Amino acid sequence: MTAMKIAVAGAGAWGTALALAASRQPAGHSVLLWARDPAQAGAMQSQRENARYLPGIELPRSLSVQSGDDALRQAAAVADLIVIATPVAGLRAMLAALRDAARPAHLPVAWLCKGFEPVAETAAVQPTGLLPHEVQHQAAPDLRAGALSGPSFAQEVARGQPTALVAASHHPEVRAALVQALHGPALRVYANDDLTGVEVGGAVKNVLAIATGLADGLQLGLNARAALVTRGLAEIARLGVAMGARAETFMGLSGLGDLVLTATGDLSRNRQVGLKLAAGMTLEQAIGSLGHVAEGVYSARTIARRAEQLGVEMPITECVVALLEGRLKPVDAVAALMGRGPKGELL
Repeated sequence: MTAMKIAVAGAGAWGTALALAASRQPAGHSVLLWARDPAQAGAMQSQRENARYLPGIELPRSLSVQSGDDALRQAAAVADLIVIATPVAGLRAMLAALRDAARPAHLPVAWLCKGFEPVAETAAVQPTGLLPHEVQHQAAPDLRAGALSGPSFAQEVARGQPTALVAASHHPEVRAALVQALHGPALRVYANDDLTGVEVGGAVKNVLAIATGLADGLQLGLNARAALVTRGLAEIARLGVAMGARAETFMGLSGLGDLVLTATGDLSRNRQVGLKLAAGMTLEQAIGSLGHVAEGVYSARTIARRAEQLGVEMPITECVVALLEGRLKPVDAVAALMGRGPKGELL
């Protein structure tokens, strides 16, 4: 494999974990991790650790940590790959910054975020939030871009534990760059050209993980968990197909794989929201106790609106929205789902 110059923009848990994974590849990549906060960048560079998000995991000397607009522009001018590791809410601004880089049309770009871009309640032109690739089409349409997704907890990737991801893009060179950058002994990267399907799977599973956490917190049993995961996958597939995705994508890493991990793994922030709501916390208390973004909380309403516009039935998602908005109590949300009339199982 040929050594690459890789820049990861965003020094949270996931961005740091991917930068670590890239720096460990046998090809000997040159990796820059860019942090928005200069103080955080300085501390990480000197202490060789992301003490806030991944304490105890050493950063190799081959991984450089920098901050500042100049550092980002310089990285974009020479990089073989840029990975955006901001939340969905920060994607538009980061894409706009990269759009003005020296060679935007030839720079492979990928984002890690999963969800829908938040939108103000009063928005008239854009009544619902957008998937990341829809944001990119508005903010930087000339960039060759895609998504890196799949079932993955940052802590496990940072420790070098076995993980499989999917590189999704309409551009073969973007998929190839992600595979070359990250595919190695502990990290397998599969290519997929169904960008819409991969993004829908990554976004909707966060909402369904809240429902599964709620059921587990209420001690409804393993039968209930299996039912929620299975019927949740049906909701993901229905919405994805209606948005132009291929149905088979949802049986892969970014559909079934990501849903199972996020719905059942206790490292999942979205699952933790459901558990905390079941324990009697308010939504504000649950979010505050996490210390990290739980994208499902912010995406749930947008997903429900997109489904309504497309005529797609998503009862689990609708119950989660009602729960988050305070219109349903945890026990009532379960009763609403179980009280639905009988119907056929097929998607």
